[in-house]
Amino acid sequence: MSEFFEIKEIRPEIERLAKLSREAATIDPALFAEYDVKRGLRDLNGKGVLVGLTEVSDVKATQLVDGVPMPCHGELFYRGYNVKDIIKGLSDDNHFGFEETSYLLLFGHLPSREELSNFCDILTKYRTLPTGFVRDIIMKAPSRDMMNTLARSVLTLYSYDEFDDDISIENVLRQCLELISMFPQLSVYGYQAYKHYHDGASLFIHHPNPAHSTAETILHTLRPDSKFTSLEAKLLDISLILHAEHGGGNNSTFTTHLVSSSGTDTYSVIAASLGSLKGPKHGGANIKVVQMFEDMKKTVKDWSNEAEVSRYLEALLHKKAFDKAGLIYGMGHAVYSLSDPRAILFRRFVERLSKEKGMEEEFALYSLVERLAPEIISGDRQIYKGVSANVDFFSGFAYSMLDLPLELYTPIFAIARISGWSAHRLEELSYNGKIMRPAYKNVQAHREYVPMEQR
Repeated sequence: MSEFFEIKEIRPEIERLAKLSREAATIDPALFAEYDVKRGLRDLNGKGVLVGLTEVSDVKATQLVDGVPMPCHGELFYRGYNVKDIIKGLSDDNHFGFEETSYLLLFGHLPSREELSNFCDILTKYRTLPTGFVRDIIMKAPSRDMMNTLARSVLTLYSYDEFDDDISIENVLRQCLELISMFPQLSVYGYQAYKHYHDGASLFIHHPNPAHSTAETILHTLRPDSKFTSLEAKLLDISLILHAEHGGGNNSTFTTHLVSSSGTDTYSVIAASLGSLKGPKHGGANIKVVQMFEDMKKTVKDWSNEAEVSRYLEALLHKKAFDKAGLIYGMGHAVYSLSDPRAILFRRFVERLSKEKGMEEEFALYSLVERLAPEIISGDRQIYKGVSANVDFFSGFAYSMLDLPLELYTPIFAIARISGWSAHRLEELSYNGKIMRPAYKNVQAHREYVPMEQR
């Protein structure tokens, strides 16, 4: 550890102050119920507290039965269109859908062929970083965490923008389109720089191909030989579509609305959203799924043996396996109960790629865990709603089959979600409402000040 971060002489004092800080920051959990505080902006049943209105997307996980909300199979809608219909419309393997989805999220309607062509031309033109940006910004002091690298690059782009603080819809749209276009290079180049300077890997920078989609651009710029199959690109494109948006209430999108409501610039807003997405409780979950399965494959000798796999899953729940956190990663969702529509849609494409890659045994193991885990969880714990595989369950496996490095799993989430964030930022600015200011109830009693000499 560098001297900047570790000055040994003050370490004991830091530890003492940290103890005081923990004591000062501890609030009795019973007070949340006493004051009816919706901790985490959720009711006791897990339902999010209503804080805003949106037309960008909708998540459906319940249906009314005799006037009572009951769990149902999940559905996801972009601008009123069911995502499963959007995916179904991509039957042509040469048709990439992320750009079309981005257009829909930003402008509220499905594009015509001409509108989509013009939109893709704009993205292609913006897919060029400022002169010297790779050398002067990305290559210098590369971070081991690509989300931090991405956030730093976004904040630095503010300095290159002549209209940095202009929050007119026209200017913000231009800024958002540039960021949507640049995110693949900012992410991949940041990874290449880190691997080169910290691990001694060969450094190669591939310039984007104007004819490529976003998914193809990621694979082209990442791989040393720039080669990929049509199915690989198709699978990544589907993943980008499914991660592009998920309602206004998820943590990073709410961050977009919250920070946008202050009237600040686009770069600050997106950097804040990236900071939220970086969290392992949000965008980093698929990494844990892959790591869990790697441990499972080493521990379980017969991947097809239900009893042996079940014993491992039970050990996970009882904090005796993997990271001993008591979780089966990739299972359960804050909103969905009976099923996550993204996982269902993604599953069949993942199965196709597993056959192309000769990884049918791994897919069979994932399928077995997908079937067994809900039964084991519900048998071990009291679940107020159903539990099922979420999109992270399959996305991590998909990325591993694509030979994507773990460091890029969450940035790829960001490459997709920047479209949703942009739509929500434009919506917040168009609404031009008041600054969001959530209330906090103070539970510290008032005290008389004591002069220094009397302490």
